[in-house]
Amino acid sequence: MIAPDGRLLFGGDYNPEQWPEEVWAEDVRLMKEAGVTSVTLGVFSWARLEPRPGVREFGWLDRLMDLLHAHGIGVVLATPTASPPPWLGRLHPETLPRDEDGRTVWWGSRQHFAHSSSAYRRYAAAITEDLARRYGHHPALRMWHVNNEYCTFDHGDEAARAFRSWLRARYGTLDALNSAWGTAFWSQHADTWDDVIPPRRAQYLRNPAQLLDFRRFTSDALLECYVAERDIVRRHSPGHVPVTTNFMPFWIGQDGWAWAGQEDVVSVDIYPDPRDPLGGQYNAMIADLTRSQARGPWMVMEQAAGAVNWRDVNRPKPRGLNRLWSLQSVARGADAVCYFQWRQSRQGAEKFHSGMLGHAGPDGRSFAEVKQIGAELAALGPEVTGSRLTAEVAVLHDWHSWWAGSQEARPSTEVGYEDVVRAWHRALWEAHLTTDFAHPEHDLSAYAMVVVPQLYLLTDAAIENLLAYARGGGTLVCGFFTGVADPDDRVRPGGMDPRLRELFGIRTLHEWWPLDPQETVDCGEFTGTLWSEELTAAEDAEVTAVYRGGELDGLPAALRRGRAHYLSTLPGPPALRSLLAGAAAEAGVRPPLSGLPAGVEAVRRGELLFLLHHGAGEVTVGLPAGAFRDLLTGEPRSDSVTLGRFGVAVLAPAGHGER
Repeated sequence: MIAPDGRLLFGGDYNPEQWPEEVWAEDVRLMKEAGVTSVTLGVFSWARLEPRPGVREFGWLDRLMDLLHAHGIGVVLATPTASPPPWLGRLHPETLPRDEDGRTVWWGSRQHFAHSSSAYRRYAAAITEDLARRYGHHPALRMWHVNNEYCTFDHGDEAARAFRSWLRARYGTLDALNSAWGTAFWSQHADTWDDVIPPRRAQYLRNPAQLLDFRRFTSDALLECYVAERDIVRRHSPGHVPVTTNFMPFWIGQDGWAWAGQEDVVSVDIYPDPRDPLGGQYNAMIADLTRSQARGPWMVMEQAAGAVNWRDVNRPKPRGLNRLWSLQSVARGADAVCYFQWRQSRQGAEKFHSGMLGHAGPDGRSFAEVKQIGAELAALGPEVTGSRLTAEVAVLHDWHSWWAGSQEARPSTEVGYEDVVRAWHRALWEAHLTTDFAHPEHDLSAYAMVVVPQLYLLTDAAIENLLAYARGGGTLVCGFFTGVADPDDRVRPGGMDPRLRELFGIRTLHEWWPLDPQETVDCGEFTGTLWSEELTAAEDAEVTAVYRGGELDGLPAALRRGRAHYLSTLPGPPALRSLLAGAAAEAGVRPPLSGLPAGVEAVRRGELLFLLHHGAGEVTVGLPAGAFRDLLTGEPRSDSVTLGRFGVAVLAPAGHGER
């Protein structure tokens, strides 16, 4: 449980080792002023904790833990293993990763560790063991934070040996590996296990099954590192101190479903671009995915109070946007809202990345907004912590399909999996339909509608799961280039699994017709983008849209058989929204509130109704019958609520909290 005391966690990464110790007292005073309930310590402090091999300097951390506890501030304590000290790479160069060209990734930044290096794992376990032994019983400890944003790829020799061991466990024999990798193509047959290497620089296109398995191996190897440290800190912690590691948002490098199953708390770092007019939709998508991974409340481990430092143009958040996106995360299930970072750095690579306490200090706008958010989260905490959302729509997503479909030598480099998923989620978000994400092999029976933006690779179990869902009366809406390949990236007979073709009423898939970046296709009721397909429909299929003109003139652009729909192109945003809203209505799914003005998002979490205005100007939102109380203002509401720019209302039914 993230917040067992009924308080939403509120705080951020605290890097006191960057500051003189006399600053700490001021930090704690200002944290209390801002309503901070917890801070994350030690994420990048390995060199401070272990300045030389085997030497431990915990005194500064002892004083800091005691200081925070004395002021009622909890600690999310990190293992510092994401950024090894320079001496480790100098003494053990095998701990440094190598890229696919064989070049060493040196120290001087962070994440410079070879995940399969036995020396790295040994030193990481040792510092974690001593850290956990010393602080596992400290009264300030609220949560363990293992490593940080696992994202390291390694193509070196130790990784090669580990890759071969992983492949032996997966396939058993070389014959099975050769079959799965299709090594008859281009004379790639492996005669011994020593012939098998990670993907490295090659003359031309590389083996796609090898690339896919290396993605799988890398995710698993990094997960082994996490699990090893997780088990150490658990062993030294009384009761049940939860353990997490922070995901990067919708990142390709980890199988997030597998990782989430190994975490007590699922946490993520979210950084929408303030310049993006759909930044709120992106924030909602990451919230929905993370909540679904957690299967309940989740944690914003990092967000920015203002500007970041890694885009080409880094603008701060306008007034009110930090509050809007923070409360949007709570609306969509977060029980913790935290930042990178507490005090903005004055040196180093992230000195232009904002902090809760920015360069302007306590008189700055950012700190004033942080104080407001802290006060509001303190008021909301008892009302929302532990409560859940119920979604009737699921978006199917699978990292293995993403890995396979995003490789080189595909029909179009213009098709980006993340972009397609975001387009479909945007359509649902703009239709005010709260969604979960789900793996294609998950139990889907609780959902009235399931959408598949694109799943190029599907297992047999996933296909049978979709068939069972549709046969059970569920509404299934599927996008293009789905069900093309099996788990070995082998194209299925007919270019799309025959079971899926029968489900959707597709007699023959003749050709894929990808579109140029600005090219569109006329589909009658809507315009298609990005992709098209040359299909013929089965006799009992209902063709719902037809291509007009060009090579595909008169052929189906969209069709259905019963409640199973297939779109062979990507409709423009208004059309996709209309199509999915219509399918949802047919499935009996309704928005939480009707008649919402443009730019207003409505989300129900438990008994509470969150209204979030993503636009400028002032709007009035009509309310359903009944009496409400706005938990942010304490004011009663009945007929309507007026929201200004980036305005938020959190409405509880009359009598809420009195039962």
